[in-house]
Amino acid sequence: MFGTSQRTVTGDSFQNQENSLSRRREAEKQILENQENMNPKASNRTVLGVLQNNQRSSRVQSLRATKQAALAQAASCNDENFSQVPADKVGAKQPAFTIHVDEPDGACSKRQNVLPVKPESDEPLTLNPSVTSLVTRQPLSTIECSMDVSYDSPMVLDMSVNEAEEKKSIVNKVPDYALDIHKYLREMEVKSRPKAGYMKKQPDITNSMRAILVDWLVEVGEEYKLQNETLYLAVNYIDRFLSSMSVLRGKLQLVGTAAMLLASKFEEIYPPEVAEFVYITDDTYTKKQVLRMEHLILKVLSFDLAAPTINQFLTQYFLHQQANSKVESLSMFLGELSMVDSDPFLKYLPSITAAAAFVLANVTITGATWPESLVELTGYTLETLEPCIMDLYQTYLCAPQHGQQSVREKYKGAKYHGVSLIEPPEKLTLA
Repeated sequence: MFGTSQRTVTGDSFQNQENSLSRRREAEKQILENQENMNPKASNRTVLGVLQNNQRSSRVQSLRATKQAALAQAASCNDENFSQVPADKVGAKQPAFTIHVDEPDGACSKRQNVLPVKPESDEPLTLNPSVTSLVTRQPLSTIECSMDVSYDSPMVLDMSVNEAEEKKSIVNKVPDYALDIHKYLREMEVKSRPKAGYMKKQPDITNSMRAILVDWLVEVGEEYKLQNETLYLAVNYIDRFLSSMSVLRGKLQLVGTAAMLLASKFEEIYPPEVAEFVYITDDTYTKKQVLRMEHLILKVLSFDLAAPTINQFLTQYFLHQQANSKVESLSMFLGELSMVDSDPFLKYLPSITAAAAFVLANVTITGATWPESLVELTGYTLETLEPCIMDLYQTYLCAPQHGQQSVREKYKGAKYHGVSLIEPPEKLTLA
């Protein structure tokens, strides 16, 4: 009519446009929320640091009492301990987690098969009539039994078991399967072994930062009375994760927290709640971040959480060769010392480090070395163990001067016979 075509917008098309705009706004909002969760705003709290002006329970104060000086280093790039960080990496903006592509191990490329979950039915649950009939069932009549029963009756209970003997019973003490168990652990320790030189590929973290993290995890384990095996597993998860992923220093504590959460779920009967792990970080990370980090660690580790540790091999050695309590406690102390510094000990398998700890503790307490029975069990001789023994001996000598003292404080108590106060031998002779 007017020489031009006039487009009319109907009510339906206008509604479709509004729906499209609404979906776009929701998508942009979700992207912004994800970015904020992965890169939270800078906080004045120091990661792993001492709480200031905090009126919470005194347990957090004691938990971080030794961390103020050490963790001021973790927040600064100018400390001499962190001089290994390349200058061109300090100011550059990097992703929090990146995959190491120079040595792919396929751990991150596995897709997990997720079974579809059937929607819950709206129908109410009903009990089987045979089950509901038990509700109205009459109790059994009392059975009168004379106490004058012959002692050869199978119904007579043996009440002569000593309670102390019950407490000493160990589920791992199965002589018929001891060799098979040890063989299996030796096979699995190779498969679950972290890469020895992974720290050289890390662009933003160093061995000093890892030592601070492990030292803090020792305190966390003592605070929540976790098993020693939980600590060993958590450190194994951290090292295996860092072997495949590059991590920025601001996320290192998040990795350690999620690893300790995983190890607690795997090993403990009553693991601490997720909120507890958020609390011990002074709310540096959110609950959602810890759970997402837990998910990422599980994917990188391909859900393989049953890793043999130094603690497990020490238990095997103690069961196979009787040792006094001080030798056992000192062996455990030396085993935990080896976890703090990764540089000299990641090149050794856990079974070798455990054997070296046993030898060094035995020499220090009794003067004996490596018994022949353990040579037959493990196939390790003193000549095989000597390099690891010497590295562990140097760590033992330098332990009082080390910057991280949580392991020594842990083993000063009467529970471990105060073995961290025992002086190492001035000269180590392996005869």
